[in-house]
Amino acid sequence: QVQLVESGGGLVQAGDSLRLSCAASGRAFVTYAMGWFRQAPGKEREFVASISGGGASTYYADSVKGRFTISRDNAKNTVYLQMNSLKPEDTAVYYCVAEFKAIATMDPDYWGQGTQVTVSS
Repeated sequence: QVQLVESGGGLVQAGDSLRLSCAASGRAFVTYAMGWFRQAPGKEREFVASISGGGASTYYADSVKGRFTISRDNAKNTVYLQMNSLKPEDTAVYYCVAEFKAIATMDPDYWGQGTQVTVSS
């Protein structure tokens, strides 16, 4: 079973930055597209960003383009989400996801437990 563990969440002010990390314990990390989803209270879970196995392709939700950057270090089995210029509407639980043999995380096979990001105005 692939396990995903997020870290790096916290409470910040609008305009601040955070870097989320997701450590994967499974094998063949490079064969998985990785990504991030988020869910705010009372709202549907939404896609944030994804990255292909080799890191050549990235995708972002329109709401975070230009502010967030997804990256991965396959040698460390880790994916990152650099979050800049944070806004109160970014407040949510952020989930790391993995999809086997995919270029993007459209239908994730694995989910982490999530890490809370709270942005105050």
